[in-house]
Amino acid sequence: MPTSRLEAFSDGVLAIIITIMVLELKVPKGHDLHAFTSTVGTGLLTYLLSFVYIGIYWTNHHHMLHVTARVTGGILWANLHLLFWLSLFPFTTSWTDDSDYARTPLIVYGVNLCAAAIAYFIMQTAIVQAQGPNSPLKRAIGKDVKGKLSPALYLIGIGFAFGGGADRPNALTYLSVACFVAVAVMWLVPDRRIERALATDQATVLE
Repeated sequence: MPTSRLEAFSDGVLAIIITIMVLELKVPKGHDLHAFTSTVGTGLLTYLLSFVYIGIYWTNHHHMLHVTARVTGGILWANLHLLFWLSLFPFTTSWTDDSDYARTPLIVYGVNLCAAAIAYFIMQTAIVQAQGPNSPLKRAIGKDVKGKLSPALYLIGIGFAFGGGADRPNALTYLSVACFVAVAVMWLVPDRRIERALATDQATVLE
């Protein structure tokens, strides 16, 4: 099965997720800057972080399928598993913001981020198994340092969140959020590994 239908379906789901998240933003109750910052301030920052995460998954998902020759049943289910965790972003983002980064919602948000990362790794593994150890994707990801470091940072962030305030943020709350932001920043830089692998394969063909 070609990858086109899977890509189209995934793109549609991710677009809906982003739309739902932006609809969760509250309209300011006043018409001045204070009303904006007091009503939308932290919500906009939380939305921005989750938006960046969705963007990161969308770009890497696109690159990953670009070097996938065909889709198997295992890959389809792995993709649905990934979309399930990503579809929870609007809920966990909204809950975290509404609670003012209280302990339990922040923990749930971190678990959501970590579960999505694991789901992406599972899908990546399913593609490599379907295409073999010499597949373009396997050569591109190499040791996959960023992929292995991300869950570790998520777990550290979740650990900090356990020490966060039950009703209001404290120092550990901010350390937890900093871990989540650090992973986003780490992946925000475009991943050139797959592009380099494709360029190498094309150069080999031309030779």
